[in-house]
Amino acid sequence: MMPSYKELVQYIVEHLVTEPEKVEVTSEVNDRGIVMVNVRVAPEDVGRVIGKRGATINAIRLVAKAAAVKANERVEVDIDAD
Repeated sequence: MMPSYKELVQYIVEHLVTEPEKVEVTSEVNDRGIVMVNVRVAPEDVGRVIGKRGATINAIRLVAKAAAVKANERVEVDIDAD
């Protein structure tokens, strides 16, 4: 059973931002078999999700990748900044 990276990332991001109702997370498997998770947040929350020097988004990526290793899969998390 494939872990729900979308739900995992959405849970983390919603607890970081000031406008959790504007969080949109989508996921799809690309042609190389990598699960791509895309995060969209309110413009004023982008900095919060990225963090200083990218520390927060890198931590989110690390958690998702740890879940993927256990399932023998690959996952990438990207943030869409408008």
